[in-house]
Amino acid sequence: MTHQDVATKIVMRLVEEGFKAYFAGGWVRDYLMKHPSDDIDIATDAPTEVLLDLFPRTILVGLSFGVVIVVMEGHQFEVATFRRDIEYVGGRRPTRIEPSTPEEDASRRDFTINGMFYDPIEKVVHDYVGGAEDIKLRIIRTIGDPYERFTEDRLRMIRAVRFASRFSFVIDEETKDAVRSNADTLFPAVAMERVWHEFCKMARYPNFDHAMIEMHRLDLLPVIFPQLKEVNLHEIKERVAPVPHYLPHTDPILSVLALFPHATPSEVEELCRYLRTSQAEFSIGAYFMGLKIRPDLDTEAYDKLWWARAYSHPKSNMCLHAVAAAYPQAEKEALLLRHAQRLAVLQTAVDRLVKKTPVVNASRLMKEGIVPGKSMGVLLNEAEKLAIHLDCDNPDVIIEHLKKATEWK
Repeated sequence: MTHQDVATKIVMRLVEEGFKAYFAGGWVRDYLMKHPSDDIDIATDAPTEVLLDLFPRTILVGLSFGVVIVVMEGHQFEVATFRRDIEYVGGRRPTRIEPSTPEEDASRRDFTINGMFYDPIEKVVHDYVGGAEDIKLRIIRTIGDPYERFTEDRLRMIRAVRFASRFSFVIDEETKDAVRSNADTLFPAVAMERVWHEFCKMARYPNFDHAMIEMHRLDLLPVIFPQLKEVNLHEIKERVAPVPHYLPHTDPILSVLALFPHATPSEVEELCRYLRTSQAEFSIGAYFMGLKIRPDLDTEAYDKLWWARAYSHPKSNMCLHAVAAAYPQAEKEALLLRHAQRLAVLQTAVDRLVKKTPVVNASRLMKEGIVPGKSMGVLLNEAEKLAIHLDCDNPDVIIEHLKKATEWK
């Protein structure tokens, strides 16, 4: 059974027990926009204790908010009881909830396009908030008073930009005004991890550059990155102009780093720490900036060992394309061709580095009487350099050359 079939089976089980149950939120939006989606949430008037009784396999994730994960036939679905949120505090979540009707549940959600329900049995959309009309108009609009919606959850300001950029919609003027008025309240209500998560979601779709520009227009970007407060909108547009030319699925950190074209390695590290990125994202960001500032990035003569190691990085092609994206088209093509030619020359060495099978390894040097330590590290580095320059994979030949090095003792 498909994901949707299993979700429908859950709805039918609830209806058989006398409850209302619908698909909710983003899936309904995507259904109306004819975007295939398996991201199905279910909303119902069944209390959580009934859900736990009807569905033996559940994951308890938010019982206090009437939410459980139902596991069925290898699929997982968030099933939530229709609710009314009471007393939001801290710009993030309500202190308590009360059971409610579908109409009241829809009214507590963020944007009209996300506030609809779908009955998979009757195949009917229930739209109490005008979401279908706003999809036709291509508008992002809060449900009800935008000032109130953003006071409830400050992250919604960034989400408005994300949905607008993802679908190429516009944000309606009242919602924009509310974002501008509330932008400086984003922190400390919202944790930086949640902001970074929004950036990662934005980067999955085209128009990430437009999202950054819009966030600057709405005064969100300078709040997130105070160092951009004095950077004008024209400069932001120029900085993010290469982003649409990145390869598909380029890591989000490279799009964010476009905002900081002259960042030093230490500034990249500081930025990643500030954003709470993963260590892997930091590694990619540092590697990318290292490529950008290499003096032999676009020269005939180049350090073969350095570049062999650079090409052995699993994200080398992605990062090189991101570096090249900042160049005019003819120069971009020439740069990428130059690196394709370099890679062809260094392919054997790159393969050795990827497979971690050097021509001369530590064991071989120890057999030759070299003790582990700084000198051995230097000799291993020199061995790989010799293998590349001599185009040689014979360890005996490399050893003979190494014996002439001052570190050989």
